[in-house]
Amino acid sequence: MYSFFSIGRPRLGNFRLVDFSTYIYSWKLASPALGKHKTGILSRRNSAFSLESCIVSLQSYADSCQLSMGRGVHSRIIVYGHLASPLSITSLINMYCKCYSVAEGMSVFYESTHLHNVYIYNSMIAGFTLNGLLDEALEFYFKMQLAGIVPDKFTFPCVIKACFDVHDLKRIRGAIFKLGLDFDMHICSSLVHCYLKLEAIDDALVVFEELPEKDDIVLWNAMINGCVQIGKISMALTMFRRLTDMHLIPNNFTVTGVLSAVALAGELYNGKLLHAFAVKLGYHSMTAVSNVLIDMYGKCGQLADAMVIFESIIEKDIYSWNSIICVHEQCGDYDGTLRLLKGMLASGFEPDSVTITAAVPACASLSALMQGREIHGYMIRKVFDKADQTSLLNSIMDMYTKCGRMKEAQCIFDNMRIRDAASWNILIMGYGMLGHGDKALDLFSQMCDTGLKPDEISFVGILSACSHAGFVSQGQELLAAMLPRYGVSPLVEHYACVVDMLGRAGQLEEAYKVISSMAVKPNEVVWRAFLNACTIHGNSDLAEIAANNVLQLEPEHCGNYVLVSNVYGASGRYKEVRELRYTMKQQDVKKLPGRSWVEQSNLAGYVLV
Repeated sequence: MYSFFSIGRPRLGNFRLVDFSTYIYSWKLASPALGKHKTGILSRRNSAFSLESCIVSLQSYADSCQLSMGRGVHSRIIVYGHLASPLSITSLINMYCKCYSVAEGMSVFYESTHLHNVYIYNSMIAGFTLNGLLDEALEFYFKMQLAGIVPDKFTFPCVIKACFDVHDLKRIRGAIFKLGLDFDMHICSSLVHCYLKLEAIDDALVVFEELPEKDDIVLWNAMINGCVQIGKISMALTMFRRLTDMHLIPNNFTVTGVLSAVALAGELYNGKLLHAFAVKLGYHSMTAVSNVLIDMYGKCGQLADAMVIFESIIEKDIYSWNSIICVHEQCGDYDGTLRLLKGMLASGFEPDSVTITAAVPACASLSALMQGREIHGYMIRKVFDKADQTSLLNSIMDMYTKCGRMKEAQCIFDNMRIRDAASWNILIMGYGMLGHGDKALDLFSQMCDTGLKPDEISFVGILSACSHAGFVSQGQELLAAMLPRYGVSPLVEHYACVVDMLGRAGQLEEAYKVISSMAVKPNEVVWRAFLNACTIHGNSDLAEIAANNVLQLEPEHCGNYVLVSNVYGASGRYKEVRELRYTMKQQDVKKLPGRSWVEQSNLAGYVLV
């Protein structure tokens, strides 16, 4: 049902020189005219096999990633003697690298050492950068200088992209300054972007501010988008204001960058202003801009507006579907998330890793086991990038634990090649939630033995497991050891788990002591857990203390009033019950009906209870 295609990218560690004579032999077999008139064809230079036509063909096959066709053109170049031209060498290297066959590009490079010039080196450096071989790109840049070839303005943007260290980047900038290219807009834009990517904000600002002319929108885009990517939202918005003050006209990339900043800041008003601005400039009809608008409205909690934008897109792409699916999941509309996933499949789009990471939590929240299993089956059939494997498997494992299927979750965990802290945390929480405290404690010990350092979430999971299993002494020992042994400062969530644990065990005085001695101020969750325990065990005195605190901290939460009302009712204080109900009416606090999620015939729905 699903078919995906991926092209392998060989590393230089696997590099072996290629014998191109096999290409000539294959091409001769495939060309009957060549077999009949060998001498005549080899001596002719007709327009079909001219150097110019070969270069045009190579560019076309490079753009469409047709490696086998490009090899055919390479054989023609060899047969017709075009290899003597540096232009053909540059085009061949470009074609092979864009088709992700770096080894063949390297072979062309080393077989043409007598023709090497700045353009051939540029094509090789660009090829390395394109294929993610950043060390090799820098190595060739320095090799180029040793060969006595002076870099030009086309060399540096690719070399800058290959830098992953501020020190290397400063060395490159020094060379740019010596060659008098320090005011080239394209190079400066690349420098700004790279400095920001490395979070060297001050260096990026120096490059930006030293430019005598700042009338190139690409430079401003590099600054704005770079700030957004490292979370410097206020700086990105400041840059946009400076841009408009200079009466420069933003392009669609500027608009998407600023909209992303506004979305992350959750500024709905400014987002609407930018939406109007995009409409005025005519960018709203661009799919990329619409996708960012969906994300912006979704992050601001405006799902209806996000849907309006989505439905107005004429040519939806995978990013459009991912944006609308993700914002529904982020806003808690899990039923809508799965409904949109079905719409995406019906439209002929196939989910990618982004889609999966939004859809699986929706299944987990709805306990939609059947649909979660379908997504898991799809993941098994489709091979995702190794970088995404662990996070995707973690989300599937989390779905199984929330559906109570620990056997399946354990199976995934056991077969994972790479386990991070989240993998262990999910399984610990799953066992703890189902009352298997001994298994959770065993997993926690195994996690520590592997060398992984437990984090805040690990301790929430293990303390919650102790609470559900009634392991009071173990839970208290873990809380006491958090900071001195594991270097994790207890947060309010950890204290809430311990208070709940002591409350379940009936140790209300001890729970109250924990609350009184907390290093952080107790929140409504802590007091509600304590209030619930006091209600269960019938301690009206402590319950009243908890009730006063919880109502003060969260007066609009209906569950707090229900708990307090139960305490008053159990002790026969019906006057206080009536006063509490009157307060609820005055503050318009309503008890929300419960929902029970039901999955039948592969459809998830809910009934009110």
